[in-house]
Parts: sequence; C-alpha cells; structure tokens
Amino acid sequence: MLKKLILIIVILGIFFGAYSFVEPYLIQTKEITIESSQIPPEFDGKHIVFLTDIHYGSFFSKERVDSIVNQTNELKPDMILLGGDYVTSDSSAVGPVFLSLSKLKAPLGVYGVLGNNDPKNVSIHAMQNAGITYIGNNGAWIGTNSSRIRVGGVADMDTDVPNQLPILQDITPEDFVILVTHKPDYFPKVSKSRVDLVFAGHTHGGQITLFGLYAPFIKSQYEQKHLSGVTKLGNDTMIISNGIGMVWAPVRFFAPPQIVVVTLKRMT
Repeated sequence: MLKKLILIIVILGIFFGAYSFVEPYLIQTKEITIESSQIPPEFDGKHIVFLTDIHYGSFFSKERVDSIVNQTNELKPDMILLGGDYVTSDSSAVGPVFLSLSKLKAPLGVYGVLGNNDPKNVSIHAMQNAGITYIGNNGAWIGTNSSRIRVGGVADMDTDVPNQLPILQDITPEDFVILVTHKPDYFPKVSKSRVDLVFAGHTHGGQITLFGLYAPFIKSQYEQKHLSGVTKLGNDTMIISNGIGMVWAPVRFFAPPQIVVVTLKRMT
C-alpha cells in the first residue's frame, strides 16, 4: 500500500511538474465588464485591452511577443493599455520588444507605464518611437470635450516617484477616469473620489500557486488580497492581471497568463 501511495505521488509530481511548463502557453482572454453612469454615451461598449508583464527575454521569445501582439489585434480593441515590465532589467532587450509592440493597433491609442524591471530612459524613448504614449505621472484626454474620458498612469512606486496629481487636473466629478499603475500596492493611495478604474499587474497572479488557492511567492505587501482579478476599495475598482511573462523560471502553476479585455458599459 505504501509503495502504491509513493508511486501515485511520484506520478502526480511528474504530471504537475510537466504541466507547469505548459501553462505559460495557455493564455487566457479574461473578459470584464465595467458599468458606470459616468461613462459617456460614445464610450458605451468600447473595449480596452490591458497587457502587462511581458518580460521579454530568456523565458519569453520575440516570436511569442509577436504572437501576443497578433492575438491582441485580433480582438479589435478600441484602446490598449500597457502595465510595464516589458523586459527583465536588460537594456538590450528594450528595442526588440517595443519593435514588436509598435504593431499594436487601436483607434483610440496605445498607452503605457513602466514597471520596476524597465530601464527608465531607454524604455521611454523606445516606447515613444513605437508610437505608444507614455503616461507615467501624466494623463491624456480621450475623445472630444463633449464626450471624453481621462486616461493616466503613475510611475513605479519602488523605483520612481508616482504622482497622480497631473492626471487629476481639470477633471470634474462627472468625468470617467482610468489610472494605470504597475503595482497594485499603489491602489490605497489612489484618489477614490476622482479615479473610477485602476489597472495593475506585477503580481503574475503569484506565478506559482497552490492550485490557485494560495500564492507563496506573491509580490505584494497586501499578500493574497492583491493577487489577481477584480478588487474594490470604496467606490473604486482595480483590475489586477496575471500578466504574460515569467520571472525566476519559465513556469506557471494555476496562475495562467492573461490578456484582459474590459468592456465599458454606460449605466442610465
């Protein structure tokens, strides 16, 4: 009986070990609907795609980045937001990854912030050359004066100084405001009375979890609370993506990579 039990444990270990190398290729398209009376009529039904934590490099090839770009474009997003960590601290990888990301297509634009692994100056330069609007500590109005939303982002809170004030300039209580932060730990600092929707990444959903129930290696001071999915604080909503790439090892376990698709729905 003991030998059979040991054999079963060994077989399961081999199976789950092998699966952890397969899961990084099982990219989910996670669909979320955000409802608000502040969404202008012209933005009702618009689709926002959020990509984050690509970590192009030894664990994630340029061919896979190109595949993510194609998969994203096939979703026909109206807007694309990027959450940082395009590389893993390798300056030489910045140019190639943004060459791929330059092919992202969205009629309302592509906007991004940097993560803690992105070399700042070279990344901002490459992002701008790729036709992507850098929104670190800055914001942009999308639409016209009669029907517009505010989209902004903040710098990474551990490697830079985030500042949401430039994003909140000239907004009114009626405006719908979106903020992108690499780390979800910034969420408690977000102005809840003025920001309606926050996008974050960084956690990788834990990357390696105990069957999705617990992440022993979570990269958040709030631990499991800011792991993945939709979380609320007051009237504000944050969406945390598992991201695309990996660190430490080319594995994921019950924390599949994600392309997040948000549909805006106007409440009347």
